[in-house]
Parts: sequence; structure tokens; C-alpha cells
Amino acid sequence: MKEFINKIIIRSVLKEQTVPYTSFQLAKGFRKLRLTAFELLKDILLIMFGVSSAAIGIESFLLPAKFIDGGVTGISLLISELSGISVSVFLVTINIPFIALGFKVISREFAIKTACAIAALALVIATVPFPEITHDKLLVAIFGGFFIGAGIGLSVRGGAVLDGTEVLAIFLSKKVGASIGDIVIVINVLIFGAAAYFLSMEAAMYSMVTYLAASKTLDFVVEGVEEYTGVTIISPHHEEIRLMVISTIGRGVTVYKGKTGYGRHGHSNDVDIVYTVVTRLEVNRLNTEIEKIDPNAFVVMTRVKDTKGGMVKKRALKH
Repeated sequence: MKEFINKIIIRSVLKEQTVPYTSFQLAKGFRKLRLTAFELLKDILLIMFGVSSAAIGIESFLLPAKFIDGGVTGISLLISELSGISVSVFLVTINIPFIALGFKVISREFAIKTACAIAALALVIATVPFPEITHDKLLVAIFGGFFIGAGIGLSVRGGAVLDGTEVLAIFLSKKVGASIGDIVIVINVLIFGAAAYFLSMEAAMYSMVTYLAASKTLDFVVEGVEEYTGVTIISPHHEEIRLMVISTIGRGVTVYKGKTGYGRHGHSNDVDIVYTVVTRLEVNRLNTEIEKIDPNAFVVMTRVKDTKGGMVKKRALKH
């Protein structure tokens, strides 16, 4: 039995046909299998929580108030309201071409996860009753958008989407040269225009509030709670600044070679460039410490959506 499991690990996980296999290959296979299983479990849990959140937003808030959202979800809600057919039917049927497009444009794994997520959302809406939480229209618009945005964001973190609009926007951006954001805006303008015509202007305006709440929540969930800042520092006192970042700020640094350029004749000198990533709460302190070492240092700060590894998410050193 053990030999059989070992062969599976080597041939299916590592894609190697080496026989006999070494202990290193076996350990590598076990590690890869464990990481794959952990990532798959994490993705499944994120998608499940995302589906639950989106279902609450649709059933407890939007459906009772006859509001819609942007994208395919909004189209499904609008057609459901006009036809009287369950929104679950349209969530599945309208998303089918976008799932196929995702298979072509992104990956097979993404398409499979997205199909399962959308099917699960439709099933939950069709079978699980959710209570209506409030009759206040503004609260419905804001919290309906919040739950839908959180659901989509959690699903995105799990490697899937609950709305095929983004897939269409990615595809069209490659064909027509427009940005993904511009295409999404055009699609949603058409959807809210249809809502104003078929429902009412008031419903369309509240639906726009829902969409804004959903998009902001989506950004918050996908990009993370913390905000990071990448800091590039160019100074002749680079070594002193490097030590300060490590010992005083408690962050890791990367030092790379560069050339400065200045003056009419393009004078240049070799220089060591210090790069680090800090949280937004540490930016002011870092600026103060750099000012102490070199008031003339050239400092460039850029927003970083998220980080992985390194020392950013560890606790800073205390002195």
C-alpha cells in the first residue's frame, strides 16, 4: 500500500517516471501534495463563505426591495423582476457563456471553480429561505451591496467569480484596446439605464448605491485590510539608511545598484538604492528617521496592494 501511494505521488504530483525514486523526490512529492490539498481546501471555504454572503445580500436585501446590482447579477435580478421567474435560473443561464469565455481566456481551473460557485449560489437562493432584514431603502442599498461585494471578493480570493462581467471585460479589453474598468462602467451604465426605464428612476438610483457599496467592499476584501507602501530611497548615506530600516523600523530591505543622472550634460554616478515595504502607520516614522540621516535623500513612495512573505506582516522590533 505504501509503495502504491509513493508511486501516485511521484507520477501524478511530480510528473516523474523515475523508478526507483529517491527519498528527496518522495519528500518533495508529499510537500507538494500537502500544499495543493491545503490550497484547495482554503479555496473551497472562501468560495462557500462568498456564496453565503452573496445569497444574503440578494435574498435578504435586494429581492424584497426590488433593487438590482451591476453586472450579470444585476441583469439577472432585473429580468427576474420583469418576468417573475426565479433569479436562480438567470444567474446560471446568463453566466454560462462567461464561464466558457473564462475557460478560454483565463484557465480551466478558474472556469470549473466559477461554474461550481455560481451553481452553488443559485442553489442556495432557490432552496434556503433568508429573512427580510430591513425595509429602509438606504440600508437595503448599502448593506445589500456590502454582502454581495464581500461574497464576490471572497470568491475571487478562492479563485472564482460569482459574476461573469469581469471575464467579459478582460476579453473585450484585449479586442478593443479599452481598459477593463472602462468596459465595466459602460456595461453597468446600460444596466442601470434599463433599470430606470423598466423599474423606476428611484430604484435605479438606489441600485447605483448598491453597486458602489459592492465595488468598494470587493476592493476591500480582495486587496486586504492593511495598506502597504513601497519606499525607494536614493542617498549617499544608503548604508546608514539600510541599517536604520532594519534596526529601528524593524523591516527588511532590498539594496540594488543604479545610476543617478542630473545636469544638462547627463552626469551620472553609481549608487546603491534602498527599497523597503512598510505599513501606512509606519510611513511618518520612516520619513522622520530618513530626515535625521539625510535631509536631501530622494524618496519615492508607491502604494502596494498586498504582500506575501518577508517581514512586512511580522511584528516590528521593539526597542
